[in-house]
Amino acid sequence: MRTNYCGRIDTQYLEQTVTLNGWVNKRRDLGGVVFIDLRDREGIVQVVVDPDTEQAFAAASSVRAEYCIEVSGKVRKRPDTQINKDMSTGEIEVLAQNVSIINKAPALPLDWNQENSEEQRLKYRYLDLRRPLMSERLVFRSKVTGAVRRYLEDNDFLDIETPILTKATPEGARDYLVPSRTHKGEFFALPQSPQLFKQLLMMSGMDKYYQIVKCFRDEDLRADRQPEFTQIDIETSFLDAEGVMQITEGLVRDLFQKLLNVDLGDFPHMTYADAMRRFGSDKPDLRNPLEIVDVASALKNIEFKVFSGPANDENGRVATLCVPGGAKLSRKQLDNYAEFVGVYGAKGLAWIKINDITSGMDGLQSPILKFLNEQTVTEILQLNKASDGDILLFGAGDYTTVTEALGALRLKVGEDFELLQGDWKPLWVVDFPMFEEADGRLYALHHPFTAPMNADIQALKDKPTSALSNAYDMVLNGVELGGGSVRIHNMDMQAAVFELLGIEKQEAEEKFGFLLEALKYGTPPHAGLAFGLDRLVMLMVGADSIRDVMAFPKTTTAACPLTGAPGMANPEQLKELSIASILPKEED
Repeated sequence: MRTNYCGRIDTQYLEQTVTLNGWVNKRRDLGGVVFIDLRDREGIVQVVVDPDTEQAFAAASSVRAEYCIEVSGKVRKRPDTQINKDMSTGEIEVLAQNVSIINKAPALPLDWNQENSEEQRLKYRYLDLRRPLMSERLVFRSKVTGAVRRYLEDNDFLDIETPILTKATPEGARDYLVPSRTHKGEFFALPQSPQLFKQLLMMSGMDKYYQIVKCFRDEDLRADRQPEFTQIDIETSFLDAEGVMQITEGLVRDLFQKLLNVDLGDFPHMTYADAMRRFGSDKPDLRNPLEIVDVASALKNIEFKVFSGPANDENGRVATLCVPGGAKLSRKQLDNYAEFVGVYGAKGLAWIKINDITSGMDGLQSPILKFLNEQTVTEILQLNKASDGDILLFGAGDYTTVTEALGALRLKVGEDFELLQGDWKPLWVVDFPMFEEADGRLYALHHPFTAPMNADIQALKDKPTSALSNAYDMVLNGVELGGGSVRIHNMDMQAAVFELLGIEKQEAEEKFGFLLEALKYGTPPHAGLAFGLDRLVMLMVGADSIRDVMAFPKTTTAACPLTGAPGMANPEQLKELSIASILPKEED
């Protein structure tokens, strides 16, 4: 059949006869000559069909959009006035000698000239993927995975598969369970990640492992989440955190250089504490120049309790965002921002507009000025390095609420005021807390197999909330590309961490007995990192959602409009599995 891809025909094929297969992107009949834009995954080429080629002209005259056809013809140069410099094939065209209709197509259920609903796009995904934009994204995704494999294999990594049917272990999200027919009443779980298996591979002597692997999590979805997603999983033995970061940073830099011709440069390092303090997020978007500034030192001795209360509370925070040009904001816009931070638990949003800083208090505008003296205000302005035309937005309350609210507001204001600078801003976030406290108990901030920075078991037990983990996240433009850590390779340390997490000895044995047993036998120090492939590709192609870089994604309700999944199971299948389906009663 075909000899070439449509999108790869250029001037090197002049005067050669080619056979092309693809879909009719557009057909035009101009004064007896038919022009067909023929499309395949590599692009579009213009086909010209003259009336003197009787068979070809008759077939070409009858084709419509999305007909699947075959064209044979000679490549010729376009007239200078018709060259299209926006197309890779824009200097040539194919003069058809034969045109064959392989398959016709009725009117499409998708409109290519207007926006279709996501439900429509996913129901007819095979048509949606024909669109050049979507086709290009899948081609690019394939190039990313190919480049990842080449880089890692050049660095002596082994591609090793791990089980999909495994044992349920507590890793943060709900497991997808698979009933066993041969073990009645028992279930496999689909892996949330290959975490335990890759650690076991390190114990097996496979000192450099990688896998591009499917992972499964039964959790509420959003733009960058899917029930099944793809991970670039990497694990190493005898490398510390710095060594893993060096290899994986090199991988991402290599991808951007080869596929986008972008030099990301060296990635700066930032501690978790600094990221939260300055940006209100553990994945800060450094394209946004706004920073959160602590102003509690200026407010401790004032009578205004809204500020002085948290300013004097060790668990409180008073902080500001200084927005350049923000003095032009209307009261309605400020009310909208107050409503926005309310979602994050903030009780309000105080503000000061700076109209003329040289005029002192008279050059400022705010309903809270009556509670503040000039010295306090001057100190706040100096801390923020404020200028005429700026606005200060205040957050006051408990530390976590203020940090989260101002962190989210920073991102919104940055977009609203078009403050983002530069195309790509990568960084490493390091020195995460080992644990977070909620509901009177401790939870692992990463996962329970992450090693503490200080390997002293007793020190960890004495002050668990002060302990730092030997973990690291790679962040790009405010998106966490990947996270990893040095793993616990000592059985006593692993047991101590389980104990601090409230995992009793019996439960640890039931869920992780095989890992604890393996840790007895000369376990090497090991560390790794996992990238979200879907997020990485989403960023690289400029998509808004990972659903736009996956071939067959699910909706935000974890459903597939194309296949109708999930669906009811056959009663005979359920009987074989000794399972009864109990549907919830419909509400009155």
